[in-house]
Amino acid sequence: MSEAAGQRYAGVMRSARVAVVLDVCCVLIFVVIGRASHTKGESLAGIASTSWPFLCGLALGWAVSRAWRRPLALRPAGLAVWLCTVALGMILRVVAGQGTAVAFILVALVFLGLFLLGWRVLARLVTRSAAPGASSRPGMPARG
Repeated sequence: MSEAAGQRYAGVMRSARVAVVLDVCCVLIFVVIGRASHTKGESLAGIASTSWPFLCGLALGWAVSRAWRRPLALRPAGLAVWLCTVALGMILRVVAGQGTAVAFILVALVFLGLFLLGWRVLARLVTRSAAPGASSRPGMPARG
C-alpha cells in the first residue's frame, strides 16, 4: 500500500470511529431524554435496558450499509443506520416485552432521524467549507 493510500485509509478509519461514537451518543441522548420525560430515572441499568435494542439496530445499520467506508454519507450509511436503528430497536423491544406504541415509534423515527442524519449533514457542511479552495459564498465558485 502506498503512503498516500495508507494515509487515506487512516483518515477514513478515524472518521468511522468518530461517526460510531456520535451515533451511539445520539441513541443514548434519545434514551436519556425519553426516560427523563417519563420519570423513569437515569440509572445505568435503566439506560442500558432501554438502549440495547436501539444499539443493536445501530450496529445492524452500520453492517448492512458498510458505513465505515463512507461514514459521513447520508445515503446509504445515514439512511440505513437510522432506519435499522428504529426498526430493529422496535422489534427487539417487542421481543423483550417493552412498549412500542405508535406514538413512540413516530417519536423515535423523528428524533433519531434528526440526530443520526443531522450530525452527518452538519459534518458535510463543515468539511466542504473547510476544503481547500472552498468558496466563502455557497453556490459560488472559489476564486483562485
